[in-house]
Amino acid sequence: MQLTISRDALLRPLQLVSGVVERRQTLPVLSNVLLEFNDNSLSLTGTDLEVELIGRVVVGDGGKAGEITVPAKKLLDICKSLSEDADISLTLADDKLLLKSGRSRFTLTTLPASEFPRVEEEPDTFSLSIDQDRLRSLLDATSFAMAQQDVRYYLNGMLFEVASDYLRLVATDGHRLAMETVALNNAISETQQLILPRKGIMELSRLLTEGGGEITLTFGQNHIRARVPEYTFTSKLVDGKFPDYNRVLPKGGDRVMLGSCLELRQAFSRAAILSNEKYRGVRVMLSNGELKILANNPEQEEAEEVVSVDYEADPIEIGFNVSYLIDVLSTIGSKNVRMTLSDPNSSALLEAEEGSDALYVVMPMRL
Repeated sequence: MQLTISRDALLRPLQLVSGVVERRQTLPVLSNVLLEFNDNSLSLTGTDLEVELIGRVVVGDGGKAGEITVPAKKLLDICKSLSEDADISLTLADDKLLLKSGRSRFTLTTLPASEFPRVEEEPDTFSLSIDQDRLRSLLDATSFAMAQQDVRYYLNGMLFEVASDYLRLVATDGHRLAMETVALNNAISETQQLILPRKGIMELSRLLTEGGGEITLTFGQNHIRARVPEYTFTSKLVDGKFPDYNRVLPKGGDRVMLGSCLELRQAFSRAAILSNEKYRGVRVMLSNGELKILANNPEQEEAEEVVSVDYEADPIEIGFNVSYLIDVLSTIGSKNVRMTLSDPNSSALLEAEEGSDALYVVMPMRL
């Protein structure tokens, strides 16, 4: 294998592909990136057996076809350290990859391409196309509510619910829930529910570019595949059943508050400074025209914030994890937020006053 490529052309696909590669691996080849060069095209592949990402770069004429795997982090660090306008020459000789740029020379160890695991091909069940900007905003609006390392493994990911006329994304960690729906015409007859793992969501989100046009998502029995011109992303699906989110959505709340997202977020952030570091609980007291936030901690320190809001129902006092409220208020894009409550033991429903179909549910805390 032999080729010459500019440092800038190699760096972005290498950064994205390296993001998939895990540092600590039981299989040494999984910490490598697979390089394949033929027909003036260089493809780079990274995988952790759950998620696979292939990036493609067009290279100038000349060179010699071949394939090999090299340590992903070392190759990325070398590329980052070179000057922006540098050209990089890659040559495979005696099972080593020789990298030259200007007066710099690096020799990297390699492992054969035949050892590199590939995601098995499987028949597709259905696919959908969506604008990259729209999908990115859907993921940004919901992904924060995914669980991180919950024993209920199906919560460590996001539900994609696909029907003939909509796509709905739902994430929950058992204490809060985020959901957004977008109208789409999909060529399927019955509603499908599929769970993408957390890492798959994060890598897919990094792949989406502003103004990048449409992306096609293809679903199989066990995998999702996304294709854009320069990249092919594949992720295993989580084998499990997502909880029925409709049972979690609060219904019949008769206490409705309307307030400024910015003012409320700033007030909650200030109160959070003196909340209990472990439990992060704050007391929220709603009365005519105002919302009062009270926080305290084991050191007997206290914080009190009062925010003017539009509220005319009966007074109510309810406890929340302040971090969950700040997350929602940071995500909602509109100027004002609507909060619907029914009683101190029921979840709160938060939504943007206008411009978004996203719904957020935050469970109360006993303080």
